[in-house]
Formats: sequence, C-alpha cells, structure tokens
Amino acid sequence: MTKQPISRYPIPDIFDLPDDIRERIIGVQEKAGFIPNVFLTLAHRPAEFRAFMAYHDAVMESESGLTQADREMIIVVTSSDNSCQYCVVAHGAILRIRAKNSTISDQVAANYRKSDITLRQKAMLDFALKVSNDAKAINDTDFELLREHGFSDEDIWDIAGVTSFFGLSNRMANFTSMRPNSEFYMMGRG
Repeated sequence: MTKQPISRYPIPDIFDLPDDIRERIIGVQEKAGFIPNVFLTLAHRPAEFRAFMAYHDAVMESESGLTQADREMIIVVTSSDNSCQYCVVAHGAILRIRAKNSTISDQVAANYRKSDITLRQKAMLDFALKVSNDAKAINDTDFELLREHGFSDEDIWDIAGVTSFFGLSNRMANFTSMRPNSEFYMMGRG
C-alpha cells in the first residue's frame, strides 16, 4: 500500500515555521504523542493557522454549559453530515476519550438519532444540524425547545459557534484532501 500525502498542499518543515506555530505544534506532539495532520496542513499559511487556532480555542475551551464531550459530539455529527473524513475520525477519537465511551463516536457518526445518547443531546444535535444546513430557518421555537432541555441562550450560542467553526474546518479539510492520522483510529477504543 502506497503512503498517501496528508494534504494537496505542501507540508512545511516544522523547523522552518515561525516560533509560535512551531511551539504550538511541538506542544501538541508532546501531549498526544504525534502531530495531528490538521496542524501540518494549516501551517502552510501561518496567518490563517493563527486565526484558525485562536477561534478554535475560543469555541472549544470557553466556559459553557456544554461539556467537552458535547462539543466533540457536535463536531462528529456535523462533520459526518458534511462528509469530512478527517474531522469524523479525529474528533471521533477525542469524543471516545472525553465521553469515556468506546462506541459513542461510531454511533453518532452513523445515526445519532438511534445512538445511546440523551434526549437533551439529540435536541442539541438536531439544532446543530439545522445551523449547519438551514440556519436561515432558525426561529424562536428552536430556542424554546433547547431551553426545555436545560440549555441557556449562551449554551445555544456555543452550539452554533462550534457548528459554524467546524463547518469551516470541514470545508478546508475536504478541499485540501486532509488525511486523518492513523493514530486516531484506535484512540479511546479499549
């Protein structure tokens, strides 16, 4: 089997990158044990890498009524809907770890409506897909339903923010033909 490139675009040498980007990538490598291909692919354009990572951190690390697992679940479901192999595989691995559940990401990627998740999570994912596919149709009824499930207006913003940001990520991953790292496939499975 021939090794496939991780992107359609050139992957910069990590030692040729600006210090802040190199340090971030090395920090991720030290924590994860490998460099996720998204970092190498996006480092092709340093200014965009910085902007992408800043927004990523804002939507993924802010205080919220959403758990880290909720956010990863949103990413897996919307990325599956957007046919983004990289994000389904990479964030599926992170979801398995965050949820401490080895089957959850496979279930929600295939069909979250039949998954072993709560009604609250299903409402969250219904809304995330509406943001992804038909944001112009969002109305007060959507907010009322989410509030009935215990989501605050700030939580609803967070659902939309994660969904919207990863819509960008999905499109960039598909456009660049970004390949998931092999390490992701077994993470959180046993």
